[in-house]
Amino acid sequence: ETEPLTSKKDVSDCNEGEDCKENGLLVRNPKSALRLVEDGNKVHPSQGDKGEAAQISNGYSGVQSSVPCNGMGELMELEDRETWSKKIDFLLSVIGYAVDLGNVWRFPYICYQNGGGAFLIPYTIMAIFGGIPLFYMELALGQYHRNGCISIWRKICPIFKGIGFAICIIDLYVASYYNTIMAWAFYYLVSSFTAELPWTSCTNAWNTGNCTNYFSKDNVSWSPHSISPAEEFYTRHVLQVHRSNGLDDLGGISWQLTLCLLLIFTIVYFSIWKGVKTSGKVVWVTATFPYIILFILLVRGATLPGAWRGVLYYLKPDWQKLLATEVWVDAAAQIFFSLGPGFGVLLAYASYNKFHNNCYQDALVTSTVNCVTSFVSGFVIFTVLGYMAEMRNEDVSEVAKDTGPSLLFITYAEAIANMPASTFFAIIFFLMLLTLGLDSTFAGLEGVITGVLDEFPHVWSKRRELFVLGLTIICFLGSLATLTFGGAYVVKLFEEYATGPAVLTVVFLEAVAVAWFYGITQFCNDVKEMLGFTPGWYWRVCWVAISPIFLLFVTCSFLSNPPELRLFDYDYPYWTTVVGYCIGTSSIICIPLYMVYRLIITPGTLKERILKSITPETATEIPFGDIRMNAV
Repeated sequence: ETEPLTSKKDVSDCNEGEDCKENGLLVRNPKSALRLVEDGNKVHPSQGDKGEAAQISNGYSGVQSSVPCNGMGELMELEDRETWSKKIDFLLSVIGYAVDLGNVWRFPYICYQNGGGAFLIPYTIMAIFGGIPLFYMELALGQYHRNGCISIWRKICPIFKGIGFAICIIDLYVASYYNTIMAWAFYYLVSSFTAELPWTSCTNAWNTGNCTNYFSKDNVSWSPHSISPAEEFYTRHVLQVHRSNGLDDLGGISWQLTLCLLLIFTIVYFSIWKGVKTSGKVVWVTATFPYIILFILLVRGATLPGAWRGVLYYLKPDWQKLLATEVWVDAAAQIFFSLGPGFGVLLAYASYNKFHNNCYQDALVTSTVNCVTSFVSGFVIFTVLGYMAEMRNEDVSEVAKDTGPSLLFITYAEAIANMPASTFFAIIFFLMLLTLGLDSTFAGLEGVITGVLDEFPHVWSKRRELFVLGLTIICFLGSLATLTFGGAYVVKLFEEYATGPAVLTVVFLEAVAVAWFYGITQFCNDVKEMLGFTPGWYWRVCWVAISPIFLLFVTCSFLSNPPELRLFDYDYPYWTTVVGYCIGTSSIICIPLYMVYRLIITPGTLKERILKSITPETATEIPFGDIRMNAV
């Protein structure tokens, strides 16, 4: 408990030209500090008091901080938090994070699988009432409280601090497989610097007797046993899955992919080791380059013979699909994983914004750019699939069987190889995949870095470069299983189980904690302090009810129908489902464990412990001109 800033006692106890401290409040004499002399200036209210703001008109500036005094009553220096060099750095970083490899392969596939153009209806509805409100909520939380995913809970609801630890574990899981996909793309990029792309012929050492090059000048018939040279290059040369018997026999480690991954982590380290000042400059390339390439590939694809067949297949609406529950589940899951709340990235990036930055506008702009990018990527992919169907004399549905990374590394790579100027288009395409993945990796690791550095500033605040080095080494070592001959099976398992239900659970609890424990009125008042206006009833209803229901709906649908995994000709055994759920549970178990730990260490009766554990324990520091004040 502190006395009001306008208390006469604060002023009377100060001698002229001296600073004084009273109950944790620092009051500076007008001669030694900046003044606030306008009668209209107000202290920004926050967690404890949202009533009428106290006037400061006595010529004194008041500062209260959670760290100004140590235990001996001595004043400690308060360091300013790093901020983005420019607003555009933040926007490009968020766009680069949200727009990733999934926008290129996952959305087009899910769209045509769930009714084509008709799928855009549930997709838009889920974006408006689920994805965008959650996206906005995380940006606002991070910008107001200016903390990472762990320490922010001290200012919201301390008992939910386990969410922050769960987020960090999930991010580490993602880093252990996501960067391996970029290693594949890098291997393709290096292989593209030849006059003839190596996946265009059947005369290589890795090819089998079933290899059939239907693009050759000879009349070649395509049989059920035929395998394209692009598929054999991907499966037998890059991945070498034929040297593994499955998850119970992964085989050795591919040294070529290991070198590719090592180079990728080296690029990542030197891009993020100094903080957002450096990564904010790197995303000028990694976030904008993909759009240039997408435009080039879109124009090229539209001029190919048969392109119209692919577009028709992509967009032809199947209205009956809208009656199926799984279509709405897929729409909700796609918009959620596309925008990416729950990974701690939005909290981290927004925490480096200026306090009065318009994060509402940022949320609308970046989420819209993300959704439009997904839609346009569908045209880039399906114009080429139409071309493939024309060349094979098959239906587009037969050509579009490949899903996930295979859609890029087999189908699209094969189409590029048989275009004029194939080497040029292959190089820019795989460069695009690399840049799409890099800024998402920057973001995921920054979520962990900011979370840990804010939680343990006394240990790591001056040793960021060392911590980032250790983190990248851990992620590299954690990726070794995905670099084996059966590594593609591990990637598939982690992609389905390590992130899906765990992230959905994390964001569901986050939404409940903010809306129901911290309080929707409190949160809206926080937003008003930053932006000058209160979120309307639409946002309030979404945060309180619709978004949590949206998340619960998707989570229950996933848990009730676990995916039956199959990759190439390998059917995942039943025990892999158990392993998958154990991997997913290993992160979210942090939440109940921390709740129990919190209740044990808190003194008092059970009721008192619960009340203390759900009450914010640290005041949020609010910038006020050139000084800082704590919301009390």
